[in-house]
Amino acid sequence: MWILRTVPGRSAPLALAVLGSIMTLPSLPGHATTFTPPQGCRLEVTVQNRGCTVSQIYRCESDPKGDQRSTIFNEDGPTHHSRIDAETRWIESSDPDSGIQDRLVEEARDHASFGTLLRTGYDDFDFWTESNTGERLHHVGHDELTGEKVTIDGVELEKTRFELTTTDVNGEVLIQRSGQQFINRAMGRFFGGIEKMNDWTGQRQDTNDSPVLFSFPGEKGFGETTPQFDCGQIVAQLNHERAQL
Repeated sequence: MWILRTVPGRSAPLALAVLGSIMTLPSLPGHATTFTPPQGCRLEVTVQNRGCTVSQIYRCESDPKGDQRSTIFNEDGPTHHSRIDAETRWIESSDPDSGIQDRLVEEARDHASFGTLLRTGYDDFDFWTESNTGERLHHVGHDELTGEKVTIDGVELEKTRFELTTTDVNGEVLIQRSGQQFINRAMGRFFGGIEKMNDWTGQRQDTNDSPVLFSFPGEKGFGETTPQFDCGQIVAQLNHERAQL
């Protein structure tokens, strides 16, 4: 399960949380910045995605073996940090704007397992996360391989289907997500795709975060933090939604 859009902004409806990150118009052309990972970390790949984001995927010597980190940028800068383990469990994630940090609760009915997904084609999960504000969230769902393979920018990916429901401690449904994502076995991780999201206010969102370009060390675009795809479309969508208010 790819975690960019886990539960954006619990103090505001989903629409505000998603649109809040894109409310500024595209910045004027300037000097592109290059991502530098923290000391002791090594950047492995930069991924340009649909939906006006670019992902930096890196590993750090101080983390347990198999862990990966990512920082995701939109036009205004970093919007999401996360760390997963070798089983793609959501170890921790944070929003640099709100300061909210979420960590995996170790005790779980059924942790996510990338290995199970690869062996059997299906993996269900049932676990909790806890934020630095003390909020606990319950995540239940599944991932399954569709059997379809695609090649994007020279990288072979396998398509998945998923469903995810996130509730609070009282069982109130906060977010429901479903759709299609991608995995790469060699990289040991998920990548975004096309999905639908509903939040507790009734707001619905259709998103496409599919990867478009992969840049590895020494290649053009490696470390680039300026997103390239769909940025104008997002602004047009925002203007359309404002007109409906």
